[in-house]
Amino acid sequence: MTAVEIIEKTIIFVKETLKDAEGGHDWFHIERVYKNALLISKEEKADHFIVSLGALLHDIADSKFYNGDESVGPKKAREFLTSLYVDEKVIVHVENIIKHISFKGGNTEQTFTSPELAIVQDADRLDAIGAIGIARTFNYGGFKNRALYDPEVPPNLKMTKEEYKKSTAPTINHFYEKLLLLKNRMNTVTGKKLAEKRHLFMEHYLDQFYKEWNGEL
Repeated sequence: MTAVEIIEKTIIFVKETLKDAEGGHDWFHIERVYKNALLISKEEKADHFIVSLGALLHDIADSKFYNGDESVGPKKAREFLTSLYVDEKVIVHVENIIKHISFKGGNTEQTFTSPELAIVQDADRLDAIGAIGIARTFNYGGFKNRALYDPEVPPNLKMTKEEYKKSTAPTINHFYEKLLLLKNRMNTVTGKKLAEKRHLFMEHYLDQFYKEWNGEL
């Protein structure tokens, strides 16, 4: 089976698997990350086949929808890729991308690196910021029945990984606990360039939000 055929079958598998997923982690999220990854990889030296598979499978079973179990995603990806007789080295690499792509809170150090992970991670982070990132954040907040904002609940920038995963804070806090931090955590030149404009959009949005909240506009 050719690389193109494997990618085509992967797209079909992901679409089917995520057909009922929460709106911020559905097929359209995967598609945007996939496109971002292909865009970034044009200017980076990396294995485009691994980048494609990593992007397509990175959220095949997001741990936040599986009681925090981070083993489900890599396991599902392995089972699927094994069924297509994909090379073991490729499977291991894709597993590592899935295991290490997530933000997981501001105090977590990454223990695995590769050009392919850097590209997919940037592509995923781009979808977490800007206009789409704002929409996804409030969509997930609504999904979890969280308050939009509570002036008496300040952002917590010193959360552990477990505190971050279990947080029930208002949605606006997430901007400070994750989204606004991503611009300075981009890995690639293209990723950094694209993140600048989206970061600025979020800053303008928050300024407008607080003005409206406080009855200034």
